[in-house]
Amino acid sequence: MAETLQGLHRTHYCGELRAEHIGQEVTLCGWVQRQRDIGQLIFIDLRDRTGIAQLAFDDTTDREIFKKAFGIRGEYVLAAKGIVRERSSKNPDIPTGDIEIDVKDLRILNKAETPPFEILENSNASELLRLQYRYLDLRRPDLQKNLLFRHRVAKIARDFFDENGFVEIETPMLIRSTPEGARDFLVPSRVHNGSFYALPQSPQLYKQLCMVAGFDRYIQLARCFRDEDQRADRQPEFTQIDMEMSFVDVEDVLSMGERFMSTLFEKALGQPITLPLPRLTYTEAMERYGSDKPDTRFGMELIDISDTVKDCGFGVFTSAIAGGGSVGAIVAKNAVSTLTRKEIDKLTEMVKGIGAKGLAWARLNPDGLASSFAKFLSEEEWKALAERTGVEEGDVLLIVADTVKKHVLTTLGALRLEVAEKLNIPREGFHLLWITEFPFFEWNEETEHWDAMHHPFTSPMDESIPYLTSNPEKVYAKAYDLVLNGEELCSGSIRITDPELQSHMFHALGMTDEEAHEKFGFLLDAFRYGAPPHGGMGIGLDRLTMQLLHASSLRDVVAFPKLQNMSEPMTSCPSPVDAEQLEELGIAVTKQEE
Repeated sequence: MAETLQGLHRTHYCGELRAEHIGQEVTLCGWVQRQRDIGQLIFIDLRDRTGIAQLAFDDTTDREIFKKAFGIRGEYVLAAKGIVRERSSKNPDIPTGDIEIDVKDLRILNKAETPPFEILENSNASELLRLQYRYLDLRRPDLQKNLLFRHRVAKIARDFFDENGFVEIETPMLIRSTPEGARDFLVPSRVHNGSFYALPQSPQLYKQLCMVAGFDRYIQLARCFRDEDQRADRQPEFTQIDMEMSFVDVEDVLSMGERFMSTLFEKALGQPITLPLPRLTYTEAMERYGSDKPDTRFGMELIDISDTVKDCGFGVFTSAIAGGGSVGAIVAKNAVSTLTRKEIDKLTEMVKGIGAKGLAWARLNPDGLASSFAKFLSEEEWKALAERTGVEEGDVLLIVADTVKKHVLTTLGALRLEVAEKLNIPREGFHLLWITEFPFFEWNEETEHWDAMHHPFTSPMDESIPYLTSNPEKVYAKAYDLVLNGEELCSGSIRITDPELQSHMFHALGMTDEEAHEKFGFLLDAFRYGAPPHGGMGIGLDRLTMQLLHASSLRDVVAFPKLQNMSEPMTSCPSPVDAEQLEELGIAVTKQEE
């Protein structure tokens, strides 16, 4: 039978003990990392979330305790009481390596079977196996450090916003389904048979109602749910540091966000950041980096060469420009040895896979120029192109042309990142920047109408209002994103509070008054009673933690994550429910053919 803790009370965590504790009586609790039996000596490494301490058993140890220590195996749960003493053979690789515990009382609180994988830092066990036994995976020191760091980030956030007058308010988890860009997770109502709640994609509407209610500054570590296809930096459920402020404009929100990031970097990493943070408008970011979340840790910026090649003899370039598009390039410096013809063929297939028609290239080898298009250019035209792009011997020039300029930019943006990977370009440190002045609308090619790029409550820039219905592509928003090392950390905007302007916006999005009232009537009604100007943002806590730790996946910073197919192998979720539950909810399930 397992022993109990009766009479023992933990005095310290394993990883806390140091040389200054020598001579003190301590009680530790934890799991066995390993047991080493070397005849007259037994050593047990006891592990908890703070680290490891060595328990020592020798010829001075009570024989019953020594015998008990002999039978202990990995992952047993122990309590040990003893005197801290200096180790005869020190271990400089761990913080507690100068001391050990001369054990006087030992309790086996629980035995353990041999785990399906060894509990080690940087385990090489398959991720699927580790996720199946996530409660064991979470014992690993590296994952525990990640989750403890995430806790630290959350604590810093709460403290910072509390010190700046924000009130933490919980918003509902069961809400009305409203269009916010992604698919909702739906929850059937038993009481209101045939009707559904939705899990919130964000607390957007409720936090705006908190502003109408007069709370002035709202904060919440909010759980959000989006039924989207998964990838390394996305989970169907996530947490965001959600904030909203009244009586503010863009500069006030950005200033608060910057101050928070500065506090976070200082307290969590001990690393100051320089304020104010750099800014790029959406247009500048797209034209320089081909992305609205650019990684600015390296150069290789996009170059528009349309004016240079508009009259050249290469039809691919000239026809793209004549069709209203553009021609753009990037220069991979000193890349001829890496970007061989075979590698360029791979890059060509990559860009075709994301919608490009092809990839023009030129390799400036030491023994001469090799190119897919240079023979169509005169010597003067090539010289002008080389001068425009700054391409030199040893470099590789990569060019994309299309009748749609945005396609050129996004293709080159993806190509830039792929080339940086192939060239192993160093990307170190933390580069934060704001992206501002987003387009309000984006054209939906499937539905053939304009959608809101952020959400329909985003305020347009004042000078854009005349174009709402006449020229939607000229409408820019008081919207902003915070980007860290090429990843979007947060998104936010100043909100519309003028009912007349909001009505115009709904009309511009193709929504009738009746449709708008059906979907958002409660918010529109609230605005009739005096809404303060307000704005805010939501900072992704999971993604922020992942970036600060340089983790490769959100699964490394989430306790119980989902796989890419949105399943959770530990509990075999999602799972079918019995017919009785479905009948009670008035739901019939029809399985789709695969």
